[in-house]
Amino acid sequence: MTDKEAKQVEVDKKYLRMAGIWAENSYCKRRKVGALLVKDQMIISDGYNGTPSGFENICEDEHNVTKPYVLHAEANAITKVAASSNNSKGATIYITSSPCIECAKLIIQSGISRVVFSDNYRTPEGYDLLLRAGIQTDFIDLNDSQRWTTN
Repeated sequence: MTDKEAKQVEVDKKYLRMAGIWAENSYCKRRKVGALLVKDQMIISDGYNGTPSGFENICEDEHNVTKPYVLHAEANAITKVAASSNNSKGATIYITSSPCIECAKLIIQSGISRVVFSDNYRTPEGYDLLLRAGIQTDFIDLNDSQRWTTN
């Protein structure tokens, strides 16, 4: 690994740790996920999984199943930047978990060029779709020096 690559991994780890701290804002009990959108070395948006604005902050039903209207962290970050004067074209999204297929579609359509995550979602379809779209996708183990890059 070159010095430049090693420095990028350290920056990536910092943003992933920040996304992890942001995930703590989630009211979801089953899984807390955080996301940060970074462009030109500046955080332009953030998100965590939870209910839409104005809804009760309860993510799971009485059977501990996630309610269908709960938004994922990536969707919250992307829609937040869409409502601002900024845009996500060419940005990197740091997520504590790899995206589901629905969030992968949002990532592709929003022009995000790189996805960095530190944990796997329960199904690989989102990850596979990002690869198919040619989006650079990096897994970084925060407890190790391992990094896997695709594309």
